[in-house]
Amino acid sequence: MRFENKLLRDIMTRGVVTVPMDATVKQIATMLSKQGLSGVAVISPEGGAMGVISDMDILKVIGKDDWENLPAESIMTSHLETVKPTSTLGEAARIMREKHIHRLLVFSEKGVGASQRPIGILSASDIVREAARE
Repeated sequence: MRFENKLLRDIMTRGVVTVPMDATVKQIATMLSKQGLSGVAVISPEGGAMGVISDMDILKVIGKDDWENLPAESIMTSHLETVKPTSTLGEAARIMREKHIHRLLVFSEKGVGASQRPIGILSASDIVREAARE
């Protein structure tokens, strides 16, 4: 199977790390650093995905007044690009290129345990790593 046709469910990172909307930038930066991550999903009090925060989002606010205490909600990217676990790596790569983004949240297929909470995440690095394996 060509790498572009591989399904995201076989490549995505499961167990998406999330933060609440009121988590501070300092808390998120600490979490990213300790866990070796480059991004997290931001969830509402009800558990639904509301946005994504990357290390670049944090970098954009470092040095601003009281940056450490800014809430996740104020720096997150709220326009979510999502995919299904049955989407292909080729589709994911196309979305990332066209939208100039570096990660996609993966949600269940409708009717298969579907919820507002992501079941996985796929980063540009995951796609590059998979391409290198080919």
